[in-house]
Amino acid sequence: MNLYCVYILKCSDKLLYTGITNNISRRLDEHNVGADKNSFTFKRRPVEVIFHQEFNDVNQAIWFEKKVKKWSAQKKRALANGNEKLLKLLSECRNESHFKNKERKN
Repeated sequence: MNLYCVYILKCSDKLLYTGITNNISRRLDEHNVGADKNSFTFKRRPVEVIFHQEFNDVNQAIWFEKKVKKWSAQKKRALANGNEKLLKLLSECRNESHFKNKERKN
């Protein structure tokens, strides 16, 4: 059975990169040796893995990677640090139209 891994890297300039692989150690090596000169991480080496999550189903892994890529850096760091309270807080809707933000009318 193949395992797929969604990972978050912290780059040398403190920016974050999110990716997916079926071999985390190989992929980390590729990032750090600069295998692709056009990659986001090429000029931001060295990089380090701050989070990874394994999946049995490639479709679940792809779905999770796409979801995490849309998150703010603060939310990604909360995930990486296992800070569930902050992750929940950062996940709450802050739109003015959200029901929690409307004043109750009596």
